[in-house]
Amino acid sequence: MLPLNQQVLRTDLAGLPLEWIDYRVAARLYFLGQVAYSCGDALFLLRGGINAVTHVQSQLRIHSIIATHALHHGPNKLQGDYVPPLSNRTLFQRDDHMCMYCGHRFSPRLLSRDHVRPTSKGGEDTWRNVVTACLRCNNYKAGRSPEDAGMELLAVPFMPTRAEYIYLMSRHVLADQMEFLRAHFPRSSPLHRRLGRGLSK
Repeated sequence: MLPLNQQVLRTDLAGLPLEWIDYRVAARLYFLGQVAYSCGDALFLLRGGINAVTHVQSQLRIHSIIATHALHHGPNKLQGDYVPPLSNRTLFQRDDHMCMYCGHRFSPRLLSRDHVRPTSKGGEDTWRNVVTACLRCNNYKAGRSPEDAGMELLAVPFMPTRAEYIYLMSRHVLADQMEFLRAHFPRSSPLHRRLGRGLSK
């Protein structure tokens, strides 16, 4: 049995991933008639009242992926120039909790956000200029570029697409949700390699 905090993936009518929602929000969307179709596995079975005439108890099955008519969050998420918000949590997820200088993995409390081009030299706090770094490497690099510090950057930082960002946001992605999201990743996405490695274990 799945925990009640298991998230449901919400998409638009065309199947474009939009966000994660909990089962209560999903149930409300069903009730309001905003769910066009659902796919994936059934996650929850909610039981309601008993019909006075038919004596049948109402039931609502909530699936792992639901496509909706309404966009109750602003249209900016659908624009081609949408930039996902940058946070340490999603940055560390993007880089698989690996320091992009020494190549070791660490717990979040031992990681930091490093600006490849330092902010003191005009570098911006954007996805394409930040990487995950352990505290030791970040302190050693300080306000220098990787070249000036004699440090090799192990991967080129990238800005995730909407589907990649939605994957990075979730704490527990089910297999059917993962397959759905991966179909929306760019073919060149570095996440394909990581997820393929995980599936082969």
